[in-house]
Amino acid sequence: MNASPQLEPADHERLRRLGLAVLRTEAEAVARLTERVDEAFVEACRHMLACRGRIVVTGMGKSGHIANKIAATLASTGTPAFFMHPGEASHGDLGMITSGDVVLALSNSGETAEIVTILPLIKRLGVPLIAMTGRPTSTLAREADVNLDVSVDKEACPLGLAPTASTTAALAMGDALAVALLEARGFTEEDFARSHPGGTLGRRLLLHVSDIMHQGERIPRVPTTATLSEALVEMTAKGLGMTAVVDDHDHVRGVFTDGDLRRTLDRGVDLHATPVTEVMTPGGVTITADRLAAEALKLMEENKINALLVVDDRGRLTGALNMHDLLRAGVV
Repeated sequence: MNASPQLEPADHERLRRLGLAVLRTEAEAVARLTERVDEAFVEACRHMLACRGRIVVTGMGKSGHIANKIAATLASTGTPAFFMHPGEASHGDLGMITSGDVVLALSNSGETAEIVTILPLIKRLGVPLIAMTGRPTSTLAREADVNLDVSVDKEACPLGLAPTASTTAALAMGDALAVALLEARGFTEEDFARSHPGGTLGRRLLLHVSDIMHQGERIPRVPTTATLSEALVEMTAKGLGMTAVVDDHDHVRGVFTDGDLRRTLDRGVDLHATPVTEVMTPGGVTITADRLAAEALKLMEENKINALLVVDDRGRLTGALNMHDLLRAGVV
């Protein structure tokens, strides 16, 4: 393995300046797009909102990578979409497009051969064609029903060759489309979570208390007639750092926690003779099983506690959970 080149202090400063120059160039390219969120942008949104099928996003090379990401963003924010490789389209993949779809084609030059080749076929299908180009006079721009101008003054690459500012501008315009459509559709956090069930947001918005709570024999509970020592045995056996104190009908009368135990020991009480009802926290903080796990977390944080009892609408004990359960479920 070759050793890394040794850089002089002057080289450090030069690299920093180069990095800053790239960011400034790309930031300026994105800032200029604000002038182009115009009637063409609105018309593109109108076609997408009216789409009865999918938004078929296509692009070649670096534009293809951006197109793929735009398709993913659209799909995850309420606008069904997928990426179609233009090179494969002329070899059968054009069959992916149906009469109810809308095509969004990306090409900085507007003359990408693979896209220009399939333009007549897209036209024959009669589906709306939205272009995103850097040349409003290009073939793709002229043939499109709507052209979104994402041209840039220069690339961030000092050679002016590598797609940098142009791809950033196209990506930003794609995000603008996706978010505008999201708002227009009334897309909510819950909708987003349903398409991201494996993500943190999905777990926070879709997971309910009933999904993670301890049930049945795993619930720590003792009757109101129990002694403090019996409560300690139950707490140790169930490992949740607390136990519910219930009456003969399983209604929660209180909770005894590790914190209660510490305060009790400070008083020097008799563990075997003291009724748990004398040292428990009456009532306690409870939640119902149909509430979101994120709400359980909020309750714990607000009350500075590490565990919750779960009750039904009549106050009967149905479950229990603690902070470790929320951690394991990825809610925290």
